[in-house]
Amino acid sequence: MTIRVLVADDQAMIRGALAGLLDLEHDIEVVAQAADGAQALEELARLVSADAPAHASAPVDVAIIDVEMPHMDGITATQAIRSRFPGVRVLIVTTFGRPGYLQRALDAGATGFMVKDAPVEALADGVRTVAAGGRAIDQSLALEALSAGSSPLTDREADVLREVEGGGTIADIAHSLGLSQGTVRNHVSSSMLKMDARTRAEAASLARAAGWL
Repeated sequence: MTIRVLVADDQAMIRGALAGLLDLEHDIEVVAQAADGAQALEELARLVSADAPAHASAPVDVAIIDVEMPHMDGITATQAIRSRFPGVRVLIVTTFGRPGYLQRALDAGATGFMVKDAPVEALADGVRTVAAGGRAIDQSLALEALSAGSSPLTDREADVLREVEGGGTIADIAHSLGLSQGTVRNHVSSSMLKMDARTRAEAASLARAAGWL
């Protein structure tokens, strides 16, 4: 049986290369491509309309999703895909092998996580494993994630640090998130303490490097 795949990556060259390599496999067919998470959802909806309502829960067998994409990142897209199309299995394939990304991806519903420098044979095998209902996790990254533990940040602290990355003032962040400036300052202070950072910008940078944002 042919495994139907969607590939989502904001870099056209990488996206095309992944699709081309997978199409060389005798049992894998890339039926859709997307430049971000939002477009991936649109493509899945299009496939449902084009095929038949019977395929509504699984317009493809496996969605290969990058993490860092504009408009809708891969973690958010994974959660949305699993909610709207529960029959679709998600394999995260990313340049950034960060332990925090792995934990967040699994929490969002992904059943595979691989880095892009893995051999193409490993990627194809990962697609097959995920399509069959198994898990395909980079073992070295899994061990690193276990050592690193879960993110120390609350969801709101993570939201605030994402806004910090954009360079906004306390007032800007408060307006964007619908919080008081005092609440934002408290979240910033708590985040800096947890990240052992001297500035809010450093806290955001350390959290991003760990994959917690």
